[in-house]
Amino acid sequence: MKKIFFAILLGSTSFWGWAQNVLDSGNAKSSIQFTTTEIDYGSIPQNSNGERVFEFTNTDSKPFILTNVVASCGCTATEWPREPIKPGERGTITVRYNTSITGTFRKSIRVFTNSNAEPILLIIKGEVKPSNTDNNQKENQK
Repeated sequence: MKKIFFAILLGSTSFWGWAQNVLDSGNAKSSIQFTTTEIDYGSIPQNSNGERVFEFTNTDSKPFILTNVVASCGCTATEWPREPIKPGERGTITVRYNTSITGTFRKSIRVFTNSNAEPILLIIKGEVKPSNTDNNQKENQK
């Protein structure tokens, strides 16, 4: 029993340490500065425009490269510049959430660069409300 308790305690401690590193990565000294790291869609209708843009600036004295941008699920697509971002230059990461999926959502996007050891975490969240046409079709089927 003591061995099982110890294993669970050790595992949960390791997980919390990893999670803290990911969450703190946005606070680390970085050559990329985002105007915001979280976008709240609010309440939007189903099948509406799910595109949002994260803006950033290179605050370092040397160029950096976005090596990868990874969304937490297939319901979110991303686009980002592939060329080096020069010092003082601005750029954008475009995120498209699939608004055909109704309900609340909270998705993460991890941004990897050649100048940061840890990824930068971006968040999109909101709620997609069913469209009235879907409700009308359901009422007609009853």
